[in-house]
Amino acid sequence: MKSTIKTGLYAAVAAFLTYTMIFGFRKSYTVCTFDGLRFFGINYKILLVLSQMIGYLAAKFYGIKFISELQRLGRYKIILLLVGIAWAAWLFFAIVPPPYNAVFLFINGFPLGMLWGVVFSYVEGRRSTDFIGAALAVSFIFASGFVKSVGAWLLQAFSLSEFWVPFATGLVFAVPLLFFIWLIERIPPPDEQDIAARMNRTPMDAADRKKFVRSFLPGLVACIIIYGFATIFRDIRDNFSADMWKEMGYLNQPAIFVKTETTITLIVLVLIGSMVLIKNSFKALMVAHGFIAIGFVLAGISTFFFVQQKLDPVWWMTMVGLGLYMVYIPFNSVFFERLIAAFRFTGNVGFLIYLADSFGYLGSVGVLLSKEIFKVKLNWVSFFSNSVMALSVIGVMATVFSLVYFKKKKATQERTA
Repeated sequence: MKSTIKTGLYAAVAAFLTYTMIFGFRKSYTVCTFDGLRFFGINYKILLVLSQMIGYLAAKFYGIKFISELQRLGRYKIILLLVGIAWAAWLFFAIVPPPYNAVFLFINGFPLGMLWGVVFSYVEGRRSTDFIGAALAVSFIFASGFVKSVGAWLLQAFSLSEFWVPFATGLVFAVPLLFFIWLIERIPPPDEQDIAARMNRTPMDAADRKKFVRSFLPGLVACIIIYGFATIFRDIRDNFSADMWKEMGYLNQPAIFVKTETTITLIVLVLIGSMVLIKNSFKALMVAHGFIAIGFVLAGISTFFFVQQKLDPVWWMTMVGLGLYMVYIPFNSVFFERLIAAFRFTGNVGFLIYLADSFGYLGSVGVLLSKEIFKVKLNWVSFFSNSVMALSVIGVMATVFSLVYFKKKKATQERTA
């Protein structure tokens, strides 16, 4: 037991720090507002966000095959290659004039979109994966705020051009990333007890993927709807939080990003990480549904009170963020992990995460494109708050459907066993 706890803690720290460093090459540009720039009738920052998100989107669809078939040897080389391409894209973004440099956000987004699956492959299939996965998943909550704060600090302290902020931020994170990759490579593989409890995690070919989808199609559709809504909300909050803070009167306060995201990180880590105490994987799957439903309710209610001017902006951004991440994080850590273990399937979590992620990012891109195509004039605070209240209701309904479906599926499996 002591060795399991020791390995779990080591893996959690190594995975958390590795992905935090990777995030340093991703989102720092969102602290920049690029005021006054418009091209092709589209706000320049939205053009950048769309370009990067389309890169993620392409990576998620490609990753359904790539990550599910990923072998366990030489993964550190894949991380270094993908991060190197992403960082080089920021250099060309700084050199090439707008709007032509927007294409480099696609080139940045595609390799970064692969890296979640690569990093998670180090930690899945263990009795401690709930805690490790929670630590890894909350890394992008913390990292999102931390990286933005670093970018905002570079922007103000060194009077950098907004176009050089992403490359300079990558420079800050490059050397620490090498060290943490070295650490993550030393995580021992799952032992026999891990395999007995959580199933053997192996690459999945096309036939394996089709078999899984056919077995759980209605439940997977519900999960994709739930995750799609969470991804849309999270991406709007993540990509345009600087704009929303500005609209709410919080200008030039780099620490505001860390203040809200660190609180959310700690709460989600405790909530999701505590699921490691639930030995029965099916019970844990049901508890994950509960967290997701509560997350939708918290996001919707906090937004309602904010719109009624009964909740302070800092509290609202913290609570709506907590609610959204209570929906988003389980799918990237414990939900699919426990689903595989509960129904005794041999395969890997990467396939399911990338299947859900691909449609989630498709929804995010669709929302941003619709806002521009139909010339919606709402500011970001209004657009985000109205959307959260409306779609939280649908999210709760889809979560209830998913819970009932998997309950009936498990009962059928036990009757026919």
